[in-house]
Amino acid sequence: MAGVLETLIIPRASALPSAPVRFPQLRGLKMLRTRSSANLRTTHKFAPPRTRIVCEAQDTAALGETAVAAVTDPDWQSNVIECELPVLVEFWAPWCGPCRMIHPVIDKLAKDYAGKLKCYKVNTDDCSSIATQYGIRSIPTVIIFKNGEKKEAVIGAVPESTLTTCIEKYL
Repeated sequence: MAGVLETLIIPRASALPSAPVRFPQLRGLKMLRTRSSANLRTTHKFAPPRTRIVCEAQDTAALGETAVAAVTDPDWQSNVIECELPVLVEFWAPWCGPCRMIHPVIDKLAKDYAGKLKCYKVNTDDCSSIATQYGIRSIPTVIIFKNGEKKEAVIGAVPESTLTTCIEKYL
């Protein structure tokens, strides 16, 4: 959608179905009809009264609809520290915008390096002890482990090429 302005034709509020209206050209957005207009009145020219536009990106990240498994305190030792393969761990939180941006990159890397590298995600809100142990102060932070040792950390939503360069050092 970068650099492209699209016009959306939105039906009158009375013509909206009760199910969410999705906009395929704007992935991740949907329009919901509300039952009550109290507190949810919209004055935006694109949304009819008694509707709200919702971004699903945070919901998607929170639901864990990704190819990369979550790791938590009980399984940290067996999945990361004792793993024979190098391990890439993304430290993230559901409320973090840059984390949602890097999720697809991590998913792609997990698929590209399947069998050579294990990839996991740690929700820092749920597993703060792991984040504290490794000094995570900013998210997203990606750490590469080999033989149970922290080898390299990359902070921020970086391009795939940056992570690929780091991964290649430890394969």
